[in-house]
Amino acid sequence: MKQTVKITLCAMIAALSVVLMLFSYIPTATYAVPAVTGLLMMVPVIEINKKWAFGAYLAASVLIFLTGEMESKLLYILFFGYYPILKSLLEQCKKPVIEWTGKLLVFNASMLLLYGLFASLFGISTEDFGTFGKYGALLFLAFGNVIFVLYDIAVSRMAGLYARIQPAISKYLRK
Repeated sequence: MKQTVKITLCAMIAALSVVLMLFSYIPTATYAVPAVTGLLMMVPVIEINKKWAFGAYLAASVLIFLTGEMESKLLYILFFGYYPILKSLLEQCKKPVIEWTGKLLVFNASMLLLYGLFASLFGISTEDFGTFGKYGALLFLAFGNVIFVLYDIAVSRMAGLYARIQPAISKYLRK
Protein backbone atom coordinates (compact mmCIF):
# COMPACT_ATOMS: atom_id res chain seq x y z
CA MET A 1 0.00 0.00 0.00
CA LYS A 2 1.36 3.41 -0.95
CA GLN A 3 2.33 5.89 1.75
CA THR A 4 -0.22 8.42 0.50
CA VAL A 5 -3.01 5.85 0.77
CA LYS A 6 -2.00 5.07 4.35
CA ILE A 7 -1.97 8.75 5.28
CA THR A 8 -5.30 9.35 3.57
CA LEU A 9 -6.98 6.37 5.24
CA CYS A 10 -5.76 7.37 8.70
CA ALA A 11 -6.79 11.00 8.12
CA MET A 12 -10.25 9.88 7.01
CA ILE A 13 -10.62 7.69 10.11
CA ALA A 14 -9.50 10.58 12.35
CA ALA A 15 -11.90 13.00 10.64
CA LEU A 16 -14.81 10.57 10.81
CA SER A 17 -14.04 10.02 14.50
CA VAL A 18 -14.32 13.75 15.14
CA VAL A 19 -17.61 13.97 13.24
CA LEU A 20 -19.07 11.01 15.15
CA MET A 21 -17.94 12.47 18.47
CA LEU A 22 -19.99 15.59 17.77
CA PHE A 23 -23.06 13.40 18.36
CA SER A 24 -21.94 13.13 21.99
CA TYR A 25 -23.53 16.52 22.58
CA ILE A 26 -26.84 14.66 22.51
CA PRO A 27 -27.29 13.96 26.25
CA THR A 28 -28.36 10.34 25.90
CA ALA A 29 -25.38 9.55 23.65
CA THR A 30 -22.61 10.69 26.01
CA TYR A 31 -21.31 7.20 26.74
CA ALA A 32 -22.32 5.28 23.62
CA VAL A 33 -20.73 7.62 21.07
CA PRO A 34 -17.11 7.19 22.27
CA ALA A 35 -17.56 3.41 22.38
CA VAL A 36 -18.87 3.31 18.81
CA THR A 37 -16.32 5.85 17.57
CA GLY A 38 -13.47 3.78 18.99
CA LEU A 39 -14.47 0.93 16.68
CA LEU A 40 -13.19 2.97 13.73
CA MET A 41 -9.61 2.32 14.86
CA MET A 42 -10.04 -1.30 13.79
CA VAL A 43 -9.84 -0.20 10.15
CA PRO A 44 -6.22 1.03 10.17
CA VAL A 45 -5.22 -1.88 12.44
CA ILE A 46 -6.57 -4.36 9.89
CA GLU A 47 -5.70 -2.48 6.70
CA ILE A 48 -2.26 -1.11 7.60
CA ASN A 49 -0.82 -1.90 11.05
CA LYS A 50 -1.00 -0.95 14.72
CA LYS A 51 1.57 1.85 14.41
CA TRP A 52 -0.50 3.68 11.80
CA ALA A 53 -3.67 3.05 13.79
CA PHE A 54 -2.05 4.63 16.84
CA GLY A 55 -1.14 7.66 14.73
CA ALA A 56 -4.76 7.95 13.61
CA TYR A 57 -5.86 7.65 17.25
CA LEU A 58 -3.48 10.45 18.29
CA ALA A 59 -4.68 12.73 15.49
CA ALA A 60 -8.32 12.01 16.32
CA SER A 61 -7.69 12.53 20.04
CA VAL A 62 -6.16 15.97 19.52
CA LEU A 63 -9.07 17.08 17.35
CA ILE A 64 -11.67 15.51 19.66
CA PHE A 65 -10.03 17.22 22.64
CA LEU A 66 -10.61 20.55 20.90
CA THR A 67 -14.21 19.89 19.84
CA GLY A 68 -15.83 17.14 21.89
CA GLU A 69 -18.21 17.14 24.82
CA MET A 70 -16.20 16.89 28.05
CA GLU A 71 -17.23 13.47 29.39
CA SER A 72 -17.28 11.82 25.97
CA LYS A 73 -13.94 13.14 24.88
CA LEU A 74 -12.31 11.94 28.09
CA LEU A 75 -13.86 8.50 27.62
CA TYR A 76 -12.58 8.38 24.04
CA ILE A 77 -9.08 9.67 24.77
CA LEU A 78 -8.49 7.65 27.92
CA PHE A 79 -9.97 4.34 26.82
CA PHE A 80 -12.25 3.75 23.82
CA GLY A 81 -10.02 5.38 21.21
CA TYR A 82 -7.01 3.17 21.76
CA TYR A 83 -8.73 0.01 23.01
CA PRO A 84 -9.17 -1.69 19.58
CA ILE A 85 -5.44 -1.19 18.97
CA LEU A 86 -4.51 -2.51 22.40
CA LYS A 87 -6.96 -5.39 21.98
CA SER A 88 -5.18 -6.52 18.81
CA LEU A 89 -1.88 -6.51 20.71
CA LEU A 90 -3.22 -8.36 23.76
CA GLU A 91 -4.92 -11.00 21.64
CA GLN A 92 -1.55 -12.01 20.21
CA CYS A 93 -0.91 -13.61 23.60
CA LYS A 94 -1.80 -17.28 23.39
CA LYS A 95 -2.82 -17.55 27.05
CA PRO A 96 -6.40 -16.33 27.64
CA VAL A 97 -5.77 -15.71 31.35
CA ILE A 98 -2.94 -13.28 30.60
CA GLU A 99 -4.92 -11.69 27.76
CA TRP A 100 -8.00 -11.06 29.92
CA THR A 101 -5.95 -9.97 32.92
CA GLY A 102 -4.27 -7.35 30.74
CA LYS A 103 -7.56 -6.18 29.27
CA LEU A 104 -9.24 -5.90 32.68
CA LEU A 105 -6.23 -4.16 34.24
CA VAL A 106 -6.18 -1.55 31.46
CA PHE A 107 -9.94 -1.06 31.67
CA ASN A 108 -9.95 -0.65 35.46
CA ALA A 109 -6.93 1.66 35.45
CA SER A 110 -8.56 3.80 32.76
CA MET A 111 -11.87 3.95 34.61
CA LEU A 112 -10.19 4.87 37.90
CA LEU A 113 -8.27 7.63 36.12
CA LEU A 114 -11.52 8.81 34.53
CA TYR A 115 -13.27 8.79 37.90
CA GLY A 116 -10.44 10.87 39.35
CA LEU A 117 -10.68 13.36 36.50
CA PHE A 118 -14.48 13.51 36.71
CA ALA A 119 -14.24 14.01 40.46
CA SER A 120 -11.85 16.92 40.06
CA LEU A 121 -13.53 18.50 37.02
CA PHE A 122 -17.17 17.99 37.97
CA GLY A 123 -16.95 17.77 41.75
CA ILE A 124 -18.19 14.18 41.96
CA SER A 125 -17.79 12.60 45.38
CA THR A 126 -18.69 9.21 46.84
CA GLU A 127 -21.81 10.78 48.40
CA ASP A 128 -23.13 11.31 44.87
CA PHE A 129 -23.68 7.55 44.60
CA GLY A 130 -26.73 7.85 46.86
CA THR A 131 -27.68 5.19 49.37
CA PHE A 132 -24.69 3.03 48.44
CA GLY A 133 -22.24 5.79 49.43
CA LYS A 134 -18.59 4.91 48.94
CA TYR A 135 -19.52 1.36 47.94
CA GLY A 136 -21.54 2.74 45.05
CA ALA A 137 -18.33 3.57 43.18
CA LEU A 138 -17.13 -0.02 43.63
CA LEU A 139 -20.49 -1.39 42.47
CA PHE A 140 -20.39 0.93 39.50
CA LEU A 141 -16.89 -0.30 38.63
CA ALA A 142 -17.96 -3.95 39.00
CA PHE A 143 -20.94 -3.34 36.72
CA GLY A 144 -18.58 -1.55 34.33
CA ASN A 145 -16.39 -4.66 34.15
CA VAL A 146 -19.38 -6.74 33.05
CA ILE A 147 -20.25 -4.15 30.39
CA PHE A 148 -16.59 -4.05 29.32
CA VAL A 149 -16.53 -7.83 28.71
CA LEU A 150 -19.64 -7.45 26.54
CA TYR A 151 -17.98 -4.53 24.71
CA ASP A 152 -14.87 -6.63 24.10
CA ILE A 153 -17.01 -9.38 22.58
CA ALA A 154 -18.80 -6.78 20.42
CA VAL A 155 -15.47 -5.40 19.19
CA SER A 156 -14.40 -8.93 18.21
CA ARG A 157 -17.64 -9.48 16.33
CA MET A 158 -17.34 -6.14 14.54
CA ALA A 159 -13.79 -7.07 13.53
CA GLY A 160 -15.15 -10.35 12.17
CA LEU A 161 -17.82 -8.48 10.23
CA TYR A 162 -15.21 -6.12 8.83
CA ALA A 163 -13.04 -9.10 7.87
CA ARG A 164 -15.88 -10.30 5.63
CA ILE A 165 -16.05 -7.04 3.68
CA GLN A 166 -12.33 -6.30 3.93
CA PRO A 167 -11.32 -7.91 0.60
CA ALA A 168 -13.61 -5.54 -1.29
CA ILE A 169 -12.27 -2.53 0.59
CA SER A 170 -8.65 -3.61 0.21
CA LYS A 171 -9.12 -3.87 -3.53
CA TYR A 172 -9.76 -0.11 -3.66
CA LEU A 173 -6.96 0.73 -1.26
CA ARG A 174 -4.34 -1.26 -3.18
CA LYS A 175 -4.95 0.50 -6.51
